[in-house]
Amino acid sequence: MPESFFVLSKEYLEIAIDEVITIAKTFDRFSKIKIISNLVIIQSKTNWYEISKKATFVKTSGQILRKMSGLFLDEGNFEILKNAKTFVCRIINLSSNQFDIPELENSMGDMISKFSNAKVKLENPDITVYLIFTNKENFFGFSKITKEKKRPKKAISQPHELDWKLTRAMINLVGLKKGETVCDPFCGTGTTLLEAESMGIHGIGLDFDEKMVEITKKNLKENGYKSRVIHSDFQEIKNMADEFDGIVTDFPYGKNTKTSEKPEEIIKKFVTIVPKRKKMAIMYKKELGDKLKLKGLKKYQIYRHKSLTRTILIK
Repeated sequence: MPESFFVLSKEYLEIAIDEVITIAKTFDRFSKIKIISNLVIIQSKTNWYEISKKATFVKTSGQILRKMSGLFLDEGNFEILKNAKTFVCRIINLSSNQFDIPELENSMGDMISKFSNAKVKLENPDITVYLIFTNKENFFGFSKITKEKKRPKKAISQPHELDWKLTRAMINLVGLKKGETVCDPFCGTGTTLLEAESMGIHGIGLDFDEKMVEITKKNLKENGYKSRVIHSDFQEIKNMADEFDGIVTDFPYGKNTKTSEKPEEIIKKFVTIVPKRKKMAIMYKKELGDKLKLKGLKKYQIYRHKSLTRTILIK
């Protein structure tokens, strides 16, 4: 079974690792996983690109051809270049050893040129060949040229809106698949709906603030998206249990909310009305969750500044 590699950003590394694993398991529940620092190796029938294009924090990804004890390559390794006209070599050093990376990349390029008809091209080559060094193992792999991810645009933004990276990660962490539907009962400017639709997931947004509902509609229209947006209190989800597969939301707090109810009371009411057996990823002020003793499958702490830490709870 093919093995793929994913080099992750160290920003929110715990979330990044869990996200790419959850995506892989969503496609193929028999996927086998190995983690070496911020490198994730996945053995799966799913192509590396399908996983990578959904993930938020993947910096580099591709297919592994072989594990290596040293830098020993032969003609058999370069079958991948059979129909390629151009290539580039890249060294990813995740080990504690020091290498002259430009020299290694040049030497590797010269070596490959002798075994193939492909020529080195630094920008947009047909194939990128990788050598990945870690303290445990070294890997030889490649990736083919792929389309750049298209980011959703916003016609209108707000200063305290939900971070798109964490939103996308939350959608993936609850294992929502293409064709399923996510509900955000505090949709604000529509970040959850935009990220969901960009991955082929349908969206339903609710907000008690009519102004926010109109902003979300404009942001969806900006991208040609068709998620439903409803001007309603979050308690409407009680009547919509059959219309969505999971919930992803950021609870309003402080400047984020105009409601007369305290954020603590909103969360308390919300957790009592969530339909059973629904996947859920929620974000809230850490101290509120601690006070209410909220429990779930996994918690992540997002430090903002010394007076604010947010918690993401997966349930």
